[in-house]
Amino acid sequence: MTVDILTQLNSQQKEAVLYHRGSSIILAGAGSGKTRVLISKVVNLIKNYQVDPKSILMITFTNKAAGEMKARIGVSYSLGYVGTFHSFCARVLRIDGQFAGLKKNFLIYDEEDQIGVVKSVLKKINLGKKYTPSYLLNRISSAKNQLISPEKYLEVFSDYASSDTNMVYQAYQKELKENNALDFDDLINVTIKLFQKNKQVLEKYQDKYRYILVDEFQDTNFVQYLLTKLLGQKYKNVTVVGDFSQSIYSWRGAEIKNLEKFEKDFPNTAVFYLEKNYRSTQSILNFAYSVISKNETHPILSLFTDKKGGEEVVFYEASNEEDEGIYLANLINDLKPGHRLDEMAVLYRTNAQSRAIEEVFLHYGIPYVLIGGTRFYERKEVKDVLSYLRLLVNPVDKLSKERILKLGKTRFEKFKKYYEENKDSVEDKNTEKSIEEVFQATDYLKQYNPDDEEDYSRLENIKELKSVAVAFPSLPQFLEQIALVESEYFEGEKGAKNKNGIRLMTLHQAKGLEFPVVFIVGVEEGILPHSRSFDDIYSLEEERRLFYVGITRAKERLFITYTRQRFIFGSRNYSMKSRFLE
Repeated sequence: MTVDILTQLNSQQKEAVLYHRGSSIILAGAGSGKTRVLISKVVNLIKNYQVDPKSILMITFTNKAAGEMKARIGVSYSLGYVGTFHSFCARVLRIDGQFAGLKKNFLIYDEEDQIGVVKSVLKKINLGKKYTPSYLLNRISSAKNQLISPEKYLEVFSDYASSDTNMVYQAYQKELKENNALDFDDLINVTIKLFQKNKQVLEKYQDKYRYILVDEFQDTNFVQYLLTKLLGQKYKNVTVVGDFSQSIYSWRGAEIKNLEKFEKDFPNTAVFYLEKNYRSTQSILNFAYSVISKNETHPILSLFTDKKGGEEVVFYEASNEEDEGIYLANLINDLKPGHRLDEMAVLYRTNAQSRAIEEVFLHYGIPYVLIGGTRFYERKEVKDVLSYLRLLVNPVDKLSKERILKLGKTRFEKFKKYYEENKDSVEDKNTEKSIEEVFQATDYLKQYNPDDEEDYSRLENIKELKSVAVAFPSLPQFLEQIALVESEYFEGEKGAKNKNGIRLMTLHQAKGLEFPVVFIVGVEEGILPHSRSFDDIYSLEEERRLFYVGITRAKERLFITYTRQRFIFGSRNYSMKSRFLE
C-alpha cells in the first residue's frame, strides 16, 4: 500500500516519490535521504501503479551503490537492471554487439591492460619517453568521453601533444580491435553508436526499459548523458537524482551543464527539492550555505534540520603547519572521551598535505588510517627519490639499486656517472641540492607530466619531500629522520592495527562519507582554492563545491584550520586565509 511507503518520508520526499508520469529532476542535498527516495519511488511504481519491475532500469555510479540498491529494494522485486553505466552497456553488447561488428566473446581491458597496450604502441611508433602511458590514456579517455574518434581528433585538439596523441590513439584502437577487446570508455561509446545507427536495437531497449532512474546525475559526463537521453527519449519517464553543489569531478569529464541539457531535452520536467538534512546540525548547515551560496552556475539548496542547537563551527589560525598538527592532536585527545577515533576525520585538499599531519600523529601516538591513499614515505615517487639518495650515501645498498634499475637502464647509467663525479662530496652537500642534482642528472622528473592530474599529485609529493630536505640539510640525518618516521609507522601498525585510527583523506575521497567530527585543514589561498583554479570561474566554483562537500561530511562538530605561514612543497611562504572563509 502507498501508505506503507510514505510513512517514513517527509513532505518533500513524498512529492518526489508520488510523481510518476513523465520525467523529473530530484535535487537532493547532502544527507537528505536520496537513496530512500529512489527506493521508495521504485516500490511505489510497482505496488501502486502496477509498473512491471522488469521495465525499470536503475543506473548507479559504483557497483557498491548498485548492490545497496538491490539489497534495499529486496528480493521481492527483480528489476530490469540495476548497475553502472559500464555494466549496463557491457550487457547490451553481449546480447546485441554483433550489430556493432563485435564478436560475442570480446574482452574488457582494465587499466593495467590498457597501459600494456599503450606501452606496446609506443615501442612500435618509436615515440621514446616523451609521455607516460597514463598521460596518453587520460587524453584518449577524454576524447572518447566526448565521442571524438581518432579520425576527428585533430579537428578538435591542437595543442603541442595532439599530433603524437592522435598517432597513439589510432594505433591503440587498432590493437584493441585486433585483440577483440574494448576498454571501459568503448563500452559506452560502442553502445551509443549502435543505438544511433540501428533504430531497431534502440527501440528494443527503449520498450524494454520504460522507466529509468539515474543516481548521482551531477557526475555524468557527455556520453553518459547522451546514453540516458537515447534510452529515455521515447517514453520520457526518466528520473535523475543529484546535488550540483557536490559536483567535483570535472577533471573526470563530469559536466555540470547536463542539468540544463536535461530540462531542454525532456520538456515539462518536474523539479523536486530535498532540503531537509538528516545528518548535520543547523550551525554546520548554515556555514555550508554561507560558503556554497556564492556559486552562480548551478542551483543552490538551503538545507535545514530538526536537530536543534549544536556546537558552532570552530576556526583556528595556526602559526605554521606544525602548530596546526599539534592543535589537531590536542583536540583529538580532548574529544576522545566522547568519540572513538574512527568517528573523526581529517580532510585536506592535496595528498602532499598528509605528510606533516602523519608525522605529528606518529609523534603523539595517535593511530590513523589513510583512506584511499598510501602513507607519505611509502608513495612510489617518494620511494624512488629516497632510493637515489640512499645509494649516494651507501653505494652497496642492493634494494635501492634494484629499485633504480627498474626506472630504466639509461637513467641508471646517468646516475652512476653522477655518483662517480660527486662521491667525494656527497656528505658535504645539503640534501635539497643533492635532490636537485639527481633530478638534473637522471631526468627523473621527465616521466611526470604536470598536465596529468595523477602526475601533478606525484610532483606535489616530490616537492613536499623537499620540505623535509630543507629541515634536515645533512643527507645522512635526512635519511635517518625518514627511517625513524617509517619505524613509527610499523610500531603504530603492530600496536593498534589502526582499525580504530582517525581517518585521513583528501576532500575528493570524503564524498559519500560522514563522521561525527570533521577537521578541514589548510583552508588557505593556493591550497583551497588550489592555485590552478584561480583563472577560471568554473574551476573556482568547483573548488568551493569541494569545500562544501567537506563541510557537509560533519554530523556534530566541525573544525577549520589555516596557517599564517606554511612550509609546503619545499619552501616556506606566508599564507592567506582562503577567500571561502571571508
